[in-house]
Formats: sequence, C-alpha cells, structure tokens
Amino acid sequence: MAYLRAMNAVPTDLRSYGRVRGRSLTTTRTRIFAERLPCLQAPPGRFDPRALAPEAGAVWLEAGFGAGEHLIAQAARRPDVLILGAEPYVNGLAACVAGVVALSLANVRLHNGDVRELIARLPDASIDRLFILFPDPWPKRRHWKRRLIEPGFLGECARVLKAGASVRFATDLADYANWALERFQADGRFHWTAERRRDWTSPPADHVATRYEQKRLGDCAPVWLEFVRR
Repeated sequence: MAYLRAMNAVPTDLRSYGRVRGRSLTTTRTRIFAERLPCLQAPPGRFDPRALAPEAGAVWLEAGFGAGEHLIAQAARRPDVLILGAEPYVNGLAACVAGVVALSLANVRLHNGDVRELIARLPDASIDRLFILFPDPWPKRRHWKRRLIEPGFLGECARVLKAGASVRFATDLADYANWALERFQADGRFHWTAERRRDWTSPPADHVATRYEQKRLGDCAPVWLEFVRR
C-alpha cells in the first residue's frame, strides 16, 4: 500500500477528545450499570491480567470497544480467553455491561476510560492479542494530533504485547489506513503480515461486524491491517 504522505511524529496526549456521554440511560440500564460494572472493572493501579483468570489460555485487549458488540461476541466465542476492554464513552460502556450480563460472560474485564490509561497499568509482555477497530479518524489535518496511532502509543503497545502477539487495526478512512501503516512499519517491532491485496481489503475470518462499521461513515471500504509483534 502506497503512503499518501510522510508526517512527523506527534507527542502522546492522554486526553480523550471524543465524547464521553450521550443521551440519558434508561432506568433498567442505569441499574445494571451501577450494580454490575464494579464486578467487571479492571482492578485499580497496576495489575497482572493473568492473575485475574489463571485458567485463561490467553489475554486479549480491545481499544475503544464502542458498544461492545465485537468484544462481547469474541468473549462468547472464546471462553478460554480473558478479554480486556477500554472505552471512555459511558453509553457504550453501559451497553457493553448489559451485553456481558445478558450472556453471563465471566471472561471480560472493562476499563471506563482511555485505553492508554489501561495499558500503562499492565506489565510487560502480558497481552496476546490487540484489537484497534475503527478508532476516531479525526480526518481534519488540524486534528491529526488527536489520533490514537502515534509512536508513543505504539511503543506502549509493543511493551505489553508478547513476542508473536497479533494486532488488528481497521479503519474506513483511506488517509488513516496509510497513516497507521506508516507508523506501524516505522516501528521495527511490528511486522505487517499482508501478502496480497485481499489480506487488507477483506475482513478476517473471525471478525465480528458492528453497527458502527456497517454505517460506512468513512471514505473507503474497510481496510484491515494485521501485524505481529516481533
């Protein structure tokens, strides 16, 4: 994939620019959220996810899970995997909590906030798989500094990922696809696994489409970039 442009690295900024709250939650969802979120939250401070589920065969992390559709489906498919998720949008977090409760999933832990906050609390080489699916694209040039994919974030990702761990990045904005590919490849700790065009133009076999993805709000068909931590 050709790069559209070469950009300078931008500093890491832990401020989350997206919205954190939408319309008021229903009475039922408010009750479920209040009662069940404390049991599902990742522990405060530094923690080892492997200690949360010693029987789990792997630990996966989803950055910005929206309403949790993908996270919930993956957790239901793979009860042998502990799945961590971070989302600053309260309404999305509440929807995810409701879905986890409805399916009685025991292999999910959630963080109400920016994924960078959660990653900073994880030990080295503790994550087997990372999903970054349709992050806020910030298409305007003056907002590019807000994009999640930047050298500082990728450095922290490389720290917590095990050798051989996989990363899946997806976007429907052509510029962001090029932006992300450039930065992943500039970091020598990630290997892009694509061998042919269909590797980045077709959804992976285990992908779960979400309502947000199906809205096709970007300027291109979804692009799927898969990397392996060297």
